[in-house]
Amino acid sequence: MNRERLFQFALLGFAAVLLVAMFWYLGVIELPGESQYEGGTVVVSDGNGTEKAVIEVEVADTRQERFTGLSDHDNLEDGHGMWFVYDTESQHTYVMRRMDFPLDIIFVGADGRINSIHHRRAPDPNEDGNDITATGTGQYVLEVPRGYANETGMEVGDYVEPHYNGSN
Repeated sequence: MNRERLFQFALLGFAAVLLVAMFWYLGVIELPGESQYEGGTVVVSDGNGTEKAVIEVEVADTRQERFTGLSDHDNLEDGHGMWFVYDTESQHTYVMRRMDFPLDIIFVGADGRINSIHHRRAPDPNEDGNDITATGTGQYVLEVPRGYANETGMEVGDYVEPHYNGSN
């Protein structure tokens, strides 16, 4: 094999590795064994400490887990959800990409208080869900089945206390 051919082969290999790394970073692909959601619970209470809901959650605290979210689930039962964790409080936009069921999307501040609650439908069969969005500010986001926030009486200003290995 001449030098030019060897160089082309090495360049092609480097490009392939770079492409896989880019797709992984963007959340398009997942490395084997990477997305093992940790389990936990979150407790929602009003300002007087009256408990409104105890929710069994999967914790999404990596970029890949947050990107995938619940899109790889077929359904979500009342009393269950996903707890998204970010390093700092900031504005986030959630999309209903590849979702098979509707959600309540609840943005929670660094202080544990609910900042906003959005009710979102599932995409129709001919939609990808990217246009169905919810934007809010928080360090945490809680996703539960649509209507569950209303059923349990969750409101803006209520407190959410997480219980899992990475929580305070």
